[in-house]
Amino acid sequence: MLPAPHRMRHREDFTRAVRRGRRAGRPLLAVHLLAPTARLDVTAEATATSAAPPALVGLVVSRAVGPAVTRTRVKRRLRHLTAQRLDRLRPGALLVVRANPASADASSAALGADLDRALDRVLRRTEAPR
Repeated sequence: MLPAPHRMRHREDFTRAVRRGRRAGRPLLAVHLLAPTARLDVTAEATATSAAPPALVGLVVSRAVGPAVTRTRVKRRLRHLTAQRLDRLRPGALLVVRANPASADASSAALGADLDRALDRVLRRTEAPR
């Protein structure tokens, strides 16, 4: 289960991550990652009393994936898979995982493999200078 402090709940966060973040697409899903700004990192380190904001993860599973039962099953599996990979995200990062229609018939292992590949790719791009 994805811990409550790491759940993305606000529309503005989803929009920011999708529009301004780096994207990596795979056959089963697409990942959008907006890394925290350098100013946020400095501010978090400068204030010893306040902890850095946690990385937030949001899921998008549209009706194209399938009926409600299928979408719920895909969301559950993606929540579980992203919770296992939270340690790869920097504090303050915004991650949106969007399921493609093919994810409805995919196994959890296949979803995990695609998520790993997409995260690897987007993290490499985030660390590289623009």
